[in-house]
Amino acid sequence: MITLGLTGSIGMGKSTTAQMFADLGVPVWDADAAVHRIYSVGGAAVAPVSEIYPMAITNGAVDRGKLKDMMAQREGVLEKIQEIVHPLVGADRQAFLDEHKDADFVLLDIPLLFETGADAWIDVTICVTAPADVQEHRVLSRRGMTKQTFDMIFSHQMPDAEKRAKSDHVIETLEMDTARAAVQTVMEDLRAQNG
Repeated sequence: MITLGLTGSIGMGKSTTAQMFADLGVPVWDADAAVHRIYSVGGAAVAPVSEIYPMAITNGAVDRGKLKDMMAQREGVLEKIQEIVHPLVGADRQAFLDEHKDADFVLLDIPLLFETGADAWIDVTICVTAPADVQEHRVLSRRGMTKQTFDMIFSHQMPDAEKRAKSDHVIETLEMDTARAAVQTVMEDLRAQNG
């Protein structure tokens, strides 16, 4: 099995690009979806988060909106949450890898791929990118997103130019047809290289 790590800063088109790989038959694991699962009612993060931040729980689930507000207002909240979430997300990812161990390729959609050091065990890294003004427009058009929240998230992510430089492949997501063609090319190249 060859692991493909898909990364890119917020608003760069990771989810859309991941779907393009899925359309070509590549099993996809999404780190954000894993976080959503562990934050949901009955999810593995609910009890440990409620112990340190009971005000972040709404109706038996971790309230991401409340967490974001707390992160923006208080130092150290993000780091404490990451201490809880990263091992749980890792376990979710391992379960996915075990389930798809017979696949030729799997794609791991990991926004903080380089920031968390995941690139050390990923076989092929792929970065999605778009111009900064397009990125900001995409993010600020999301429901409930503010400039302050965008700036806070952005400040915790490696600069786009650095992610591109570290990646084996770069896919530009300005035009979806171009991005789809680039995904197709990457997969054709990888299949040719790996028999």
